[in-house]
Amino acid sequence: MRITDLLKANGIALNAQVTSKSEAIDTLVDLMVTTGNISDKEEYKKAVLAREASSTTGIGEAIAIPHAKSAAVKSAGLAAMVVKDGVDYESLDGQPAKLFFLIAAPDTSADLHVEVLSRLATILMDSDFKNGLINATSTAEFLKLIDQTETKKFPDEAQVPVATATKSGYQVLAVTACPTGIAHTFMAAEKLEQTAKEMGISIKVETNGSGGAKNVLTAAEIRNADCIIIAADKNVEMARFNGKPVIQTKVADGIHKAKELLLRATTSDVPVYQSGSNASVSEDDANESIGRQVYKHLMNGVSHMLPFVIGGGILIALAFLFDDYTIDPSKFGSNTPIAAFLMKIGGTAFGFMLPVLAGFIAMSIGDRPALAVGFVGGALANMGGSGFLGALIAGFVAGYIVLGLRKVFSGLPQSLEGLKPVLLYPFFGVLLIGAIIILVINPPVGAINAWMASSLNALGSGSKIFLGILLGGMMAVDMGGPVNKAAYVFGTASLANGQYEIMAAVMAGGMVPPLAIALCTTFFKNRFTESERKSGVTNYIMGLSFITEGAIPFASADPVRVIPACILGSATAGALSMAFNCALRAPHGGLFVVPVISNPFGYLAALAIGSIVGMIVLAVLKKPLTK
Repeated sequence: MRITDLLKANGIALNAQVTSKSEAIDTLVDLMVTTGNISDKEEYKKAVLAREASSTTGIGEAIAIPHAKSAAVKSAGLAAMVVKDGVDYESLDGQPAKLFFLIAAPDTSADLHVEVLSRLATILMDSDFKNGLINATSTAEFLKLIDQTETKKFPDEAQVPVATATKSGYQVLAVTACPTGIAHTFMAAEKLEQTAKEMGISIKVETNGSGGAKNVLTAAEIRNADCIIIAADKNVEMARFNGKPVIQTKVADGIHKAKELLLRATTSDVPVYQSGSNASVSEDDANESIGRQVYKHLMNGVSHMLPFVIGGGILIALAFLFDDYTIDPSKFGSNTPIAAFLMKIGGTAFGFMLPVLAGFIAMSIGDRPALAVGFVGGALANMGGSGFLGALIAGFVAGYIVLGLRKVFSGLPQSLEGLKPVLLYPFFGVLLIGAIIILVINPPVGAINAWMASSLNALGSGSKIFLGILLGGMMAVDMGGPVNKAAYVFGTASLANGQYEIMAAVMAGGMVPPLAIALCTTFFKNRFTESERKSGVTNYIMGLSFITEGAIPFASADPVRVIPACILGSATAGALSMAFNCALRAPHGGLFVVPVISNPFGYLAALAIGSIVGMIVLAVLKKPLTK
């Protein structure tokens, strides 16, 4: 991290007029604010003064380097000041300080400020250089002196243009992916790119979003990269990284721990990924908890299932919208030609839901040979009455069947290697999964599934409202994390069982957090900074589009206040959606699928009331900012 990467021309004052230590700190903090690195001036100043209270940062030789780590720091930065007549700064040698550098570091586990402090102290020991800075007549001269001295003191340092490729490629490559491929994928990519820019690391990020892979990494870039970061909650194509240092982690870490990941990628030993027919895994995979592995496999299935459910579900909903119930109530949804047309297409797409879910869970576990085995297991579960739960179990069973077959056939001669994926795995895998599903899984799980469906149908209005409170609140707990996904998966599973009111409550709960925050930034502006108010506008769009993750930046910055407010608002919306008997046959779409919801006006009322409740609670919990 070079000094010239952190120090901007508008953060330098060459002839400051200050008469005391407190004035010097005030001027330096004002300069830092001018650079745009600080989100809350008073909070950052408190951190600087707290550090100063422990011991003076006047290091002597006419130099002072105040510094602080703070959550108010948006990005690492420096400010510099020259007081030609000197000022009493309580320096260690008792001499007046003339040259000042103020360091701002984000509040992370990384000690970036220590690195910068050490670097400054090293180059400032050159008295000619120090005097040159004190007597500089322009900021351009000031910056040029620093650049020349850094280059001289650190001749072996690679000077990589920020966030751009070197002649040989990028230092770090990354892949981000989340189950739905909508929000977390791109938030993680943006955070990694921004943080790499601040740290002077060149990076390229591939996003595996809902529209497919974008900014795809090339073979040459992978070959020349120092390390690859995989921040994903579903499986990505890994064979291309064989023999390269690879860090595998959650997509949330790409958002919240970008600096730690980049530091690890550039400064520490990272396990080398080994790919092969035996599905070798990296050290990171081996150290994953059982729960994390199950979640990752499940989300791989869910992410591939969603397009079928969304497309098919909306078409089925439209079929009911354009049908005439009075023609033949027993065939409602297929009475008119247009309704029958939509129902046929939508029903076909929807029918792939469970086989795709099971197939891609299995593939996540046992690689490509397990895909067909999982598909068959999911289809048999669907036909046998065990439904979503049966398909879920089938996916995991199929994946581990193929892993077992690999071990069983590992002793065969090399000449038979080509027969394994085209004959042995499909034949024995399909046979085994068929026997297990039909004889072992379908009977008990089918009974459980039927009991759950009848129980949900038999729920009274009070029980339905309680369920709406529970599921709606869960959607706001971690906004795209495991708790949110658990509620969402329950909602999609209920679609397969004909419980459409549950999905409506789940979507209402997921839409409220961004909307509540957007409303609060609009009507209670004094609770938010200018940048937060600007971000709040985009949350209207994200909330109406059922992208709960729009609330994450606000929740991360102030979880104690934002998360409870969002949970209360989402729980209210979920309860009212149930109370108004709103039903939704599509698992996504937000405002765009409201016309196909039964009782759309009741649903809009539930959404509006829940958002207002969230806004009011958040406004009460958050105190007005001091000007």
